[in-house]
Amino acid sequence: MENWSAATIRDFRQTLLAWYDAEGRDLPWRHGRNPYHTWISEVMLQQTQVNTVIPYYEKFLATFPTVVDLAAADEPTLLKVWQGLGYYSRARNLQRAAQQLMTDYHGKWPRTAAELEDLVGIGPYTASAIASIAFDQVVPAVDGNAFRVFARLLMIDADIAKPKTRQLFTQIIQPIVDPKRPGAFNQAIMDLGSSYMTAKNPDPEHSPVKAFDASYRAGRVLDFPVKTKKPRPKPMAYYGLVIHSPAGYLLAQRGANEMLTGYWSFPLILKETLRNDESTAPATVAEDITEIERRWVAEFQLPLTLTPVGGRIVSHTYTHQRWQVTLLMADLPTALPLDFFPGKWVSAAEIADLPLPKVQEKMMQQFASQRDSRAFEKN
Repeated sequence: MENWSAATIRDFRQTLLAWYDAEGRDLPWRHGRNPYHTWISEVMLQQTQVNTVIPYYEKFLATFPTVVDLAAADEPTLLKVWQGLGYYSRARNLQRAAQQLMTDYHGKWPRTAAELEDLVGIGPYTASAIASIAFDQVVPAVDGNAFRVFARLLMIDADIAKPKTRQLFTQIIQPIVDPKRPGAFNQAIMDLGSSYMTAKNPDPEHSPVKAFDASYRAGRVLDFPVKTKKPRPKPMAYYGLVIHSPAGYLLAQRGANEMLTGYWSFPLILKETLRNDESTAPATVAEDITEIERRWVAEFQLPLTLTPVGGRIVSHTYTHQRWQVTLLMADLPTALPLDFFPGKWVSAAEIADLPLPKVQEKMMQQFASQRDSRAFEKN
């Protein structure tokens, strides 16, 4: 690892901030130093690209302009506004933290990173981003961009996939953060990591901090940062049941112990739960349909005659799982009572008003493409 002198650090700050002042991205959450705005944007930007986040951010603030509004929101409205961003626990944690701010802090924001980490769902990076941008605390905001930028600048070969590495980077970057403009410094690093120092196809030759880049001088830019690969998401085979009656489509709300809690979707059945024996031979779709039909009569008193929708399997990837959903359909001549089923009949026109996960949107698109292209359009 290359060590910088005090003079080098001073020159780096000046070069970086001069570039940021001239070329920094004009983003809506950078208009002012409101901690609420910074917080919402940073949580949305987790695992999500900036261009995707901007319209969600603007819609979120239009719906919940203050912490007070977010704390008081009803969950269906919150989930609907968040719909499409994924990682839905982020939305719930935002509200829990907003409520914590109102009850424990009387609506006043903690001003240090250490205090901010006491709020639900706020980790070291988000806490440091808020503290530096909104309150001028001199702390580094160490995210993927900071890992990549400083790993290359200083040729740090520590594995960033290991939790302890964050502390190492924090210690290294801390004396480099500009004490007069820590928020701008951290945002400049974000912009640098998303432009000249990207993970793929970086442009170190034209980087404003090329003179400070040890990996560029050594011809080893793509060797940094060092990161071990994550295991591939586990494939999970589901059946999605598209059940229609004169009252609409049958939808189920995801439970508290399930992924996508609170969101609505067609009933989903994990394929591996359909086998009660110890046979290692995979069941056919026809055998699975027979078992699903039997269980729905026994458990919910809902007789079904299921047939495959056809077409491609619906696929959606989460952090640790890759869902692969085979669609089955059933048309019922009457809207049977749902005394034993935890769901409801929803008209095609009203489905879009519910909070829906992305996998449900994909299931609807696939069904419409195979059966009725206008099935879920509002009249």
